[in-house]
Amino acid sequence: MACRISELVLDCHDPDRLAAFWCEVLDYVELDRDDGSIEIGPREGFGGPQPTMILSPSEDPKTGKLRLHIDVNATDRDQPAELERLLAAGATPVDVGQTGEESWHTLADPEGNEFCLLRTRLSPL
Repeated sequence: MACRISELVLDCHDPDRLAAFWCEVLDYVELDRDDGSIEIGPREGFGGPQPTMILSPSEDPKTGKLRLHIDVNATDRDQPAELERLLAAGATPVDVGQTGEESWHTLADPEGNEFCLLRTRLSPL
């Protein structure tokens, strides 16, 4: 028997703002609100093949590069087109020590949390 990743929890200052951003990026919807936290996920809800995200309010400042980050892949366009879409949604390029030769783009969400846009296009679920 093994475990599955069912939820990713991200502490943030503005759960509403990050929920809107990540819903746009991942084509997720708001699933629940509880004690200031917002759970977003696929339209099918919790327990499917994709994990949900819980955006949990915190006043703690982000310090340094995240030790764990999210990687995303486009499903319906090539990497350059997806990069344009993510930048328009509010992502910003971020330098975490890349060489410039990487096949991925390192970005940050509106609160500065790093994530990468990988090159390979994946089939939608």
